[in-house]
Amino acid sequence: MKRYKIIHRTYYNYTDIVTLGAHHLLLRPREGHDLRIESFVLKVTPDAQIYWHRDVEDNSVAIANFTGPAQQLTVESEVIIQQYNESPLDFIVADYAINYPFSYTEGDQFLLSPYRVLPDQKTRELLNNWIFQVWKSGEQVQTYTLLQRLTETINKTLVYKVREEPGVQSAEETLSLGSGSCRDFALLFMEAVKCLGLASRFVSGYLHAPLMSSQIGSTHAWAEVYLPGGGWKGFDPTIGDIVGTDHIPVAVSRLAEAVPPISGSYAGSAKSKLDVGVWVSKL
Repeated sequence: MKRYKIIHRTYYNYTDIVTLGAHHLLLRPREGHDLRIESFVLKVTPDAQIYWHRDVEDNSVAIANFTGPAQQLTVESEVIIQQYNESPLDFIVADYAINYPFSYTEGDQFLLSPYRVLPDQKTRELLNNWIFQVWKSGEQVQTYTLLQRLTETINKTLVYKVREEPGVQSAEETLSLGSGSCRDFALLFMEAVKCLGLASRFVSGYLHAPLMSSQIGSTHAWAEVYLPGGGWKGFDPTIGDIVGTDHIPVAVSRLAEAVPPISGSYAGSAKSKLDVGVWVSKL
């Protein structure tokens, strides 16, 4: 078991007084047999009423409702987790899914259908040609091996860039530019996996990067694929490997743009400036 502390600070500074609308906060890690929360503290300024619920994806969502005007919004979270996913390859895939291609069971197909929606025809053609460079139809390959190949190919052939702009690049844009952020790489991987007929979803969270532990970091993104017998397994094309103990998931979604850490609105003519700091350290 490993313990990590994650500090996530977000500051919105406005040029004038504004009225804050409700804000949705996705900051609490996803608990399970492989991750447990030891402590979690959330501070919001100005004062707000906080209501918690779990959304349809079972993410923990805090809704902050504000009562007064403000010229700055501060959201600070500090969490200590216990991470038990120290052997990410220690899982067993169902016999019928060990080798690719395979078909999900009828029951799984129904439940997984939202995560298997294919991209548009132009994108499918582009990705099928791209996949052909990694795997050719008829080649015998294990399902995990194929997924790992896709992960490594994105890591080795595309250039990682930090993007401050909101939103996610399309798979076509990322391949055309030859570069992207972690969320862009995650979406490219997801779309390719769907073209293979497999279920995939987007994950936002944190990554412990020892070489950058003393620097101001940011949130991280990767993708998960549903493997019968193994469940949802994470793959991180930014680092070119399966998701392991240094990855801390916070929220999942079938849509890459649906799980920003903080989303909300304000009323007023002021402009806003955003500052974010994330620190992930091993205890």
